[in-house]
Order: sequence, then structure tokens, then C-alpha cells
Amino acid sequence: MIEVNFIHKAFGDKEILKGIDATFFQGKTNLIIGQSGSGKTVFLKSLVGLHEIDQGEIIYDDRALGALNNRERKALRTEMGMVFQGNALFDSLTIEENVSFALSMFSDMSLSERRDRADFCLQRVNLPNVHKQFPSELSGGMQKRVAIARAISMNPKYLFCDEPNSGLDPKTAIVIDRLLQEITQEFNITTVINTHDMNSVIEIGDHIIFIKDGTKAWQGTGEQILNTDNPEIVDFVYSSRLFQRIRENM
Repeated sequence: MIEVNFIHKAFGDKEILKGIDATFFQGKTNLIIGQSGSGKTVFLKSLVGLHEIDQGEIIYDDRALGALNNRERKALRTEMGMVFQGNALFDSLTIEENVSFALSMFSDMSLSERRDRADFCLQRVNLPNVHKQFPSELSGGMQKRVAIARAISMNPKYLFCDEPNSGLDPKTAIVIDRLLQEITQEFNITTVINTHDMNSVIEIGDHIIFIKDGTKAWQGTGEQILNTDNPEIVDFVYSSRLFQRIRENM
């Protein structure tokens, strides 16, 4: 579980995060949604320590991020997996080498053990025969699954995903959503997903935080979001064609 207590973040005179409180639950897909410029990307980067917050606390299972020394922060980062919006795969490495990259950097596994772990992770994301291929040889959806395999290679307690469905067709996006939800439940991970995909909100939104102008404007589940009367989130959510069709059929 990750607890966020009244965090603030500014860049110069511009305050981006304005006192956000939130809880992200273990074994759940926790979604952060909001319009462009709402602060959700800064929020996600603050959670993983890429931005130092100006005020407040971020607590990982009773460990306050701001109170950790360098050694303790490094240890915490080995418990995190990250799926980047653009996948961030290494073009010059094979798929197997990409997936086992963190293992070679941060674990004491032998080469044989790293290969076995990479194989397990690729099998888990339904890519059993791509080990010796390169990223450029795979489709966008397959590359995203490789990115997920790499993110879980260190058996993380916390998984962060930045717009995992960006650039994917709707059918492939559903596959990625379901895969993330399955992995979250199977390994009991605290998963935090930054997304604008309203299908993800409905399908896998166990817990949703809606960010508006740097504050938490709403929280609830994918089911509750369909029935909320909060005017700000209604305006945001029902601007989606998907939700317009749902409302018409309700």
C-alpha cells in the first residue's frame, strides 16, 4: 500500500500539486485520471521519487520516502517496476536482454538464473518465442507486453504504468488492461496507472483518483464513476464518446 498525505509540488512560482491525499491499495489496479495539465504526470513522478515534493509525505508500507537515506531509497527502488509510455526498450538489446536488464544490474542472479527469470516473465505476458528478437521486430502491442515483462522481472511490490495504452488500437489496449489486472491480482502488487483511457476506467478501475488543477477532485471505482453526480468528473468523463454511448443505453 502507498499512502499520500497532503503533498505539494511547485516548479518555480507555478504550483502543480496542491495538497493531494490518496491511498493506493495492494492487489488493486489504482488509476489516476485527469485532463492534460491537471498534474497527474507530476503526481506519478513524485510517487516514484523522480520529483522531490515540497511538502507532505509519501509512505510505502510504513516507510516515508522523504525520510529514507540513499541506501534505503535504492533498496525501495528495487521493489518498484515501471512501464513507460513509450516502452523505453533498448533497441540494441534482444528481448531477453531487455527483460533481464534490471536483473543484471540489481540482482546477484547467475546468467542462467536471469535467463530463466526472463523466460518466466515473457511466458507470463504470452510472448513465449521472442527471446532472440529485437524490439523493432515486434508490434506495438508486443513491445508493450515486453515492457510489462521487464517491469515484473524483479518481482516488484509496486508497479507504475504511465499511459500504458498510448498509441495502441482498442483491441490491443483491452489485452494490456486485462494483463495488468491479472498480474496485479496474481502477485498481489500495488499497481498505479496514469491513464486517459476511459475503457480502462470501466474495465479495471478498482480504485480511481481524479485529479483536477493539482487537487484530488473525486475518488471511487469504475462502477461508481458511471453514477457520480460530481459535475467536474461528469464533464470530464462524459466528453468521451465511449461514455456518451454508455449513458445513452443506461
